[in-house]
Amino acid sequence: MTLLISLHDIAKSFGSQNLFEHLSFSLNEGDRMGFCGPNGAGKSTLLKIICGIEASDVGHIAKKQGVKISYVSQFPEFPAKSLEDVLVAEAPKLSSDEAYLKARILLDRAQFPDPNTDATSLSGGWKKRLDVLRAWMKDPDLVLLDEPTNHLDLEGIEWLEQFIKRERTACLIVSHDRRFLQNTCNKVAEIHKCYPQGIFISEGSWTTFLERKEAFLLGQQERERSLAGTVRDEVDWLRRSPKARTTKSKSRVQRAEGLIDELQDVQQRNLQQKAKIEFAASKRETKNLVVATNLAKSLGGKVLFRGVNVKLSPGTRLGIVGKNGTGKTTFLKILSGEISQDLGTVKYAQDLQLVYFDQHRESLDPSLTLREALSPNGDFVDFQGQEIHVHGWAKKFLFSPERLNLPVSCLSGGEKARILLARLMLKPADVLFLDEPTNDLDIPTLEVIEESLQQFPGAVVLITHDRHFMDQICTQILALGAEEEPQFFAGFSQWEQSIKQVPAKKSATKESSAISAKPAKKLSYKEQKELEGMESAILAVEQEISSVQKQLEESKDQRVLYEKLGQLHEKLEALYSRWQYLSDAAS
Repeated sequence: MTLLISLHDIAKSFGSQNLFEHLSFSLNEGDRMGFCGPNGAGKSTLLKIICGIEASDVGHIAKKQGVKISYVSQFPEFPAKSLEDVLVAEAPKLSSDEAYLKARILLDRAQFPDPNTDATSLSGGWKKRLDVLRAWMKDPDLVLLDEPTNHLDLEGIEWLEQFIKRERTACLIVSHDRRFLQNTCNKVAEIHKCYPQGIFISEGSWTTFLERKEAFLLGQQERERSLAGTVRDEVDWLRRSPKARTTKSKSRVQRAEGLIDELQDVQQRNLQQKAKIEFAASKRETKNLVVATNLAKSLGGKVLFRGVNVKLSPGTRLGIVGKNGTGKTTFLKILSGEISQDLGTVKYAQDLQLVYFDQHRESLDPSLTLREALSPNGDFVDFQGQEIHVHGWAKKFLFSPERLNLPVSCLSGGEKARILLARLMLKPADVLFLDEPTNDLDIPTLEVIEESLQQFPGAVVLITHDRHFMDQICTQILALGAEEEPQFFAGFSQWEQSIKQVPAKKSATKESSAISAKPAKKLSYKEQKELEGMESAILAVEQEISSVQKQLEESKDQRVLYEKLGQLHEKLEALYSRWQYLSDAAS
């Protein structure tokens, strides 16, 4: 397997904050490495170092000669040009016709309805799709993706998963979306100071990574216990023995000192801190907290939803799903009383206490210091009737006291999210309205929030694109944006299954229309044979795509090859669609 890039002894600091040091790993052709770690560990900075936007303090990066690296940032920006022109600008070596043809193929695969749309007018989710296409327009050997699922709706995330898997380009993916990592990656790395080399790498899926990580950490804890016993014996010997005079005793003293240093190092690595997040409940016993009847709302002449009835009681865990633009946040704000509905009523229990988490972090004043944001009323906060000093309160959310005078504007997205969560914890609530609370948070913090929400006795209404998070929390799902009236499901998995059973749109070509035809409820003998041969058929088309892509690198006249590539991708999409339907029918 060809080596693309190798990092050796990389280190980076900002002021007194040491992000990472002695970091070494490599990426080969075919690797799709998921890259995770706590907020502030330097994951985004490392991507920028690899692609040359920033420089490391020490260490070096060796790259295969001629390797092409593309970068998908967290916050893409585009000029005021059409989608086609934005992509064509990334392929200066192609002729104009070839570049426009390639751009149209990619835009079609990403389901953009109009290639002439102004790129600056796109929503966050569509900008993310365009930035992914912009990266692949360069025919890269390696793509660096920084939080690629942020701002994408569930449909967009699933599109990106399929796109990454079918392109077979090597990727380094920074993400906290556990389902996304499971579905796309064949290798996972975590950057964390709990590891001897600052990084732990596992071949295989996210699930395999979790199993191996647990085994490693258990082994490290066992090593601490073993060392502690040995060091205790050595210290006793040192106390009992006279000053070392012989070479043998001097050697034992040196060994004891080495073991003490190693024990301290292992103990430090085993101290893994997690944010301590506990949502405060008002302990109300009212059965009906919020009752909404026949809600309807339109914006700009477009009906977002109508006829929605919702009842929130203690223990309700309602998730709201739907594509971007279907009114999820609008619905949340109507339920919380922030905006009014066009039709219907919302009734609240007397003296109801509501808490709202804002996805845009608008409630955070960037000019405040971290101290002021965490403790606005002085040096102490009142948490569940107990006064806690701001230093102790900051440590609950993994902020060191030395950083308390930093302005909020200097903090990362994940750190700002932790500040908002700290504020929520100070407010007793009957109902928590959470709009994308998972954005920018690291995986350990997500796990703590999941546990806290499961224990919260009030009601929770949640919008998130983190499928694992919603599946863990929600026991009821409201789906918006379908052609029919909004629907309720018993859980996220049930809703996911329902959308997989919706027939795909008919392809414009006769071939894909025939392939995508919906099967009967029970497979015929012919369909069963077709299903058995589907994997080999898909593999054959993927091999043909790889062959054409290699020809593109050598051919001067690429127009015909790009046309053929577009046809092959259409055929592959149709085969995957047909495979899905046959598999569903057979199950």
